[in-house]
Amino acid sequence: MSSQYPMVSRDLAKATGASIPKKPLVFLKATSAYIEEGTPIQTPPECKELFQEVELGVIIGKTGSKIPKASVMDYIGGYTLALDMTAMDFLREARQTGGSWELYKGFDTACPVGKFIPKAKIPDPHNVGLWSKVNGELKQNGNSKDLIFDVPTIISHVSNYMTVEEGDLILTGSPAGICQVNPGDKITCGFSDIAEMTFHVADKLHQVMNG
Repeated sequence: MSSQYPMVSRDLAKATGASIPKKPLVFLKATSAYIEEGTPIQTPPECKELFQEVELGVIIGKTGSKIPKASVMDYIGGYTLALDMTAMDFLREARQTGGSWELYKGFDTACPVGKFIPKAKIPDPHNVGLWSKVNGELKQNGNSKDLIFDVPTIISHVSNYMTVEEGDLILTGSPAGICQVNPGDKITCGFSDIAEMTFHVADKLHQVMNG
């Protein structure tokens, strides 16, 4: 299971005019959304606005249900760098009509991820620099301390409804600066100086050949 939270920083909410939610909102990404470096990001069919956003990914270390906030950190096995790719034009319509988000957030290649980061390397997940660049231009430069919900709140909330299992990946939100990307673009992102990864958006020829 991949539980992905469309939570944002307060700066991003302000920039986009989004309201501040009272509790985390949850949707799932399919396992086919996961890709590692070297695999290109594919644009969903008919999508005209593919957006990228960098996020801190939390990897669950052991199975748990109805986890109290005070115990959440005991269930974390480590972290990873992740990109949340979104078919924004489709998502915008789904928000207006009350439709499902899964196809527009969970399509194939929608969750590029980096290498596993041991828990000890990030002693405080609420103070991690998050940045992203597109074709070398800085787009996002924020910090996990600005996210609306902290890690214990997110994981405790979802575990009240769904059992979290070892290996589950939970994304936690993105700073301001999310932006559209196009075929051929290069996305580079990182956690401060802890981790960095690069992905390319497949050009049109590659997408046609693999379609």
